[in-house]
Amino acid sequence: MNPGPAPAPASVPAPCRVTVCRDCCCGTPKLPGVDHEAQTTRLQSLVPTRVSACLDACDQANVIVVQPSAAGRAAGARPVWLGLVNDPDATEDIATWVRSGGPGISPMPPILDLYLFTPPARRTSP
Repeated sequence: MNPGPAPAPASVPAPCRVTVCRDCCCGTPKLPGVDHEAQTTRLQSLVPTRVSACLDACDQANVIVVQPSAAGRAAGARPVWLGLVNDPDATEDIATWVRSGGPGISPMPPILDLYLFTPPARRTSP
């Protein structure tokens, strides 16, 4: 007896993603004492991570942008820009938040408020 077609695998919602700036300032010796490679490798081992060219926020190096998942966007979440992420503990806090759902799904740990900034395209002229 033929059991018929196999059921389609359950789709897993796409998680939120992280973009790490690694260009002219972020990820360079201009920030001495920061292990940029370790930060990038750590994030890539835990969460979907994209390495980007300059995000035009050099005054905030190292910049990490947390993009909400589809479910997070449906809940009204927007990308979260974090700057001056030059500490392994901050990297771990970001990774933990992303793994728990990220913007729109899981509350951002209060410690990450220290790193929040408005991206250049959203800044208003004085």
